[in-house]
Amino acid sequence: MKIKTRLMLQFSGIIAGILLLFCLTVYYFSSLSRKNDYDGRILNRAYATAHFVLDADTVSEQQHALDQRLYHQMLPREIVQVYDQNLNLLFTEGEDDLNLSPGFLQQVVASGEVRTMQGERQIVGVRYLHRGRPHVIIASSVDLYNLRTLDHLLTLLISGLVASMLVVVASGWVFARAALKPFLKVISEVEKINASDLSLRLTQAQGTDEVAQLAQTFNKMLDRIEIAFEAQRTFVYSASHELRTPLTAMIGELQVALMKDREAPEYKRVLQSSLEDAHLLAQLSNGLLQMVQASTDSSKIPMAALQMDELVWQACTEAKKRSPAIMLDVQFENMPEDEKELQVWGNDALLLIAVVNVLENASKFSMKDAAISVTIEVQAQDLILKVRDQGIGMTPEDVRKVFVPFFRAENVRDISGHGIGLPLAEKIIKLHRGSIQVNSQLNQGTEVVLSFPKLKQVYTL
Repeated sequence: MKIKTRLMLQFSGIIAGILLLFCLTVYYFSSLSRKNDYDGRILNRAYATAHFVLDADTVSEQQHALDQRLYHQMLPREIVQVYDQNLNLLFTEGEDDLNLSPGFLQQVVASGEVRTMQGERQIVGVRYLHRGRPHVIIASSVDLYNLRTLDHLLTLLISGLVASMLVVVASGWVFARAALKPFLKVISEVEKINASDLSLRLTQAQGTDEVAQLAQTFNKMLDRIEIAFEAQRTFVYSASHELRTPLTAMIGELQVALMKDREAPEYKRVLQSSLEDAHLLAQLSNGLLQMVQASTDSSKIPMAALQMDELVWQACTEAKKRSPAIMLDVQFENMPEDEKELQVWGNDALLLIAVVNVLENASKFSMKDAAISVTIEVQAQDLILKVRDQGIGMTPEDVRKVFVPFFRAENVRDISGHGIGLPLAEKIIKLHRGSIQVNSQLNQGTEVVLSFPKLKQVYTL
């Protein structure tokens, strides 16, 4: 069932219940008021009958004439009866028969007053003392006028309820359509969004109601999806381009080598060149896999307490294995007495990759025989690792793009690399709730600043 139909039915059901309760309440209290009022009038007729029948010989002629006038003011289909102390019928007037049981008469004697109904007929019995002896006076009538009025009221209430329900259903339908119109507009706009055009946004995001909040949330999700799609397109394009270059070189050189017979040294040179290209492909593939790993949910990556100083020394050792000519100058600032102040929470393998990549970048773009400064600084809440080289540096525009995968500055095109190191390091550090910043000036070197929260700080987050 659609929400619009369910809203209409719920709205109609609630209003129908309220109207029905109102109609029943009006009819019930109107009926009760009519009965009580008419019972009072019948009671007055009972006393008028008693005065007229029993007190005729004990009052003055003037009073008896007044009682006679009151008695003859009869009610519709009236029946009056007078019984003596032995419950023998002394007087009766009226065309119908009440068929009262002796038990009813005895109840009147015992209670003093009894009211009952026989169909539409209302009956009132009272005990009346005459000359010290109890008599029973029975008066009965049918409230023809008010009963017809009550029937008209019932008809009016039922007709009004039915007519009101028709109006309520129609109003409920209109109300449901108006209430869901913003959602229907959101649905129509969402249906226009597809993978080929993620720039569209929902127009219902202005405001503070639930629809606006839903649209704002959806637009934020679209922003993230668009960024992810754009990054994916850039990544696939750049990766394809980077993979194609060594493959093209390998294929071209192998084709040239196979065009005619060559000497063994020439074949050895071709194989050596192809091996170098294959190594480049392997490095590029490993870098791509590491970037995918660094992009995963951090909750799925095993973490442990790590000593930052030990990690840096291990990274320096690994960097020297990869680049034997690298010169590293490791320094410490604000060293604490407690070694726990140097602990961070993270994955040792990933952090080692990040730090080694930063060191390799510094070595790759440094001047020959220039030392690379590696500084560990202990602050109140963070551990700072600064890696500074004395290399060729970058322009401010290139600095803003260093974390874009496969981006390479114009002044390093002739230096081998794939543009993966810093983007990979950034992803790894963000997974560890840290930050990375690059400061560089052209021909004056580059400084990369890595910041990690201390272990005790991680526990308080």
